[in-house]
Amino acid sequence: MTRIALVGCAHIHTPGFIKKLQSRKDVEVPFVWDHDAKRAAAAAEALKARVIPEVGGIWADPGIDAAVICSETVRHEPLVLAAAASRKHVFVEKPLGMGAADAFRMADAVTRAGIRFQTGYFMRGNPVHLFLKEQLAEGRFGTVTRLRHTNCHAGSLKGWFDAEWRWMADPAQAGFGGFGDLGTHSLDILLWLMGDVADVTASVKKVTGRYGDCDETGEAILNFENGTIGSMAAGWLDVAHPVSLVLSGTKGHAYAAGGNLFFQSDSVPGADGKEPWKKLPAELPHAFDLFLDSLAGKDVPLVGVGEAAYRSSVTEAMYAASRSKAWITPRRG
Repeated sequence: MTRIALVGCAHIHTPGFIKKLQSRKDVEVPFVWDHDAKRAAAAAEALKARVIPEVGGIWADPGIDAAVICSETVRHEPLVLAAAASRKHVFVEKPLGMGAADAFRMADAVTRAGIRFQTGYFMRGNPVHLFLKEQLAEGRFGTVTRLRHTNCHAGSLKGWFDAEWRWMADPAQAGFGGFGDLGTHSLDILLWLMGDVADVTASVKKVTGRYGDCDETGEAILNFENGTIGSMAAGWLDVAHPVSLVLSGTKGHAYAAGGNLFFQSDSVPGADGKEPWKKLPAELPHAFDLFLDSLAGKDVPLVGVGEAAYRSSVTEAMYAASRSKAWITPRRG
């Protein structure tokens, strides 16, 4: 039985993680902590756990194997550093850091401690993304010239961050607004498929002003070191999001629309791009489930802490590029 503490309950995904924890027979959650006592009490009640008033009690308890950190992003660093110092495995909800500096400090501490790490980049387990990664490795697209990924919803239009999750629309606590919040998932897929970037630029904007100066949408261009031109869009202002990916190469093409993949390749029989491609890998469990599976001893793919830190660095560079109207090379560590 793995004993896990829930450390911070602020993130909008916390209720979903609580349900996953409730469904596991190989996990026990004895303690919950949050700086907000009311929030901690609600999560503890759902988990039949005890609120611990001082988070240090979790780090000092040798019976706690791991921590799930769902605090405000600005609170990640001290919690992750404490978890690493006490050698407790960590799931840290995305993004890892407010920017490059704190993210790389956390990555260094986690690496030195030798603990397991995971973050919430669940899109890697999507069958479409898994398939494209396989086909890229096999050269089915030839030289990739262009890759675009988008991740959008209507959160700002529908007021999703008006009350309980208001901190997520406060860049001082979240690190950024709508573009970074959803864009971190698109960025993860772009980097996972193409590797590191040489430089980036972006345009990030607020539109409705519902959340003050918090940005709500944005577009970025990425020059990958392998020569591919990447682009991404993300935000909280979309009433529809039918097309999420376009990949183009000298020998193939693919796009994802309405949940279907349309795939064309000169070297794959039947891949003419006219009908949805059905020969896809099985979907992987959610990133959070993979973390719990890893604690149970299963060999499952996790996001490296260095990968997570680099994504915070690239996001920071995109926002800086938007402010300066320039191309910026992200910090690497």
